[in-house]
Amino acid sequence: MLDKMTSAMYAATVAEPATLPGLLRWHAIYTCSRHEKSVSRQLREKQIDCFLPLYRSVRRWKDRRKELELPLFPGYVFVHIDDEDRLRVLQSPGVTYFVSCSGRPAVIEDRELESLRSGVMNGACAEPHPYLKAGRRVRVKHGPMAGMEGILVRKKDRYRVVISIEIIMRSVAVEVDEADVEPC
Repeated sequence: MLDKMTSAMYAATVAEPATLPGLLRWHAIYTCSRHEKSVSRQLREKQIDCFLPLYRSVRRWKDRRKELELPLFPGYVFVHIDDEDRLRVLQSPGVTYFVSCSGRPAVIEDRELESLRSGVMNGACAEPHPYLKAGRRVRVKHGPMAGMEGILVRKKDRYRVVISIEIIMRSVAVEVDEADVEPC
């Protein structure tokens, strides 16, 4: 199982170009359990560009119901930094480590994170989804997720596009109309 995970992580990483000062790239950091929001807040206070995608979920207890904002990728926060800011990120309380490949922080492709970021910022209804690799790749033509690429899946009578962040092997499903997608 571990071998499959590590080989998938190696396959998903972007070949890292020679280190250039000032070159901003997306990385995933792993946080202590349930510390994603506090880590995100601390990074913003340090003027570090970070992204913590959240979704709304209603939780029920015996005596009450409550709507919560939960991380789409539990345990992960994404940072847009150059090599010089790595130490500042690691020194933040709650940050455990960078998701790495061959001992170096793995780089996430801009297009993967930017499509997710624009969708979440535009109010698309997103929820966690099991990681998918196989399936038909589609591009959304219309709506708040226009231009986004992912895998089309059907859940009951609705269609969803699943966006995968390869390096952390996690996915998010966004509801779309079937007419709003086209094959890539």
